[in-house]
Amino acid sequence: MPRSPQLYQRSLSNAITAARIADELRGQDVVVLDLTSVTSIVDFFVIATGTSRRQMNAIADEVNRKLKREDGNRRIGIEGYRTEGHWILVDFGDIVLHVFTAEGRSAYDLEQLWADATRIEWNSSTAEE
Repeated sequence: MPRSPQLYQRSLSNAITAARIADELRGQDVVVLDLTSVTSIVDFFVIATGTSRRQMNAIADEVNRKLKREDGNRRIGIEGYRTEGHWILVDFGDIVLHVFTAEGRSAYDLEQLWADATRIEWNSSTAEE
């Protein structure tokens, strides 16, 4: 069942907020993928590359702080945060944040895996923060 326009706009706003946070914390090559026409599991992926483990954690922490604590979204799960792996995944249900090392991003290649998804031009978007 398709999401209502209000729920879609909220998800889009959350995804853009996450992308802006990743960008402000110097995440590289930040991408927002709209998956609503491809799958019913999640609305948006936000993908970023971190240059260090500390930066990756900082991006995950700040997105979590803003979306969960300030905006009242429910975080469903977080993976890879306390490991030395190549990927941190933060799942908010409607959006999923993926913060990769350069090697991890290349290996998993989510943009290619979800090539049918629409890329959102988040840095020129007028969505509310």
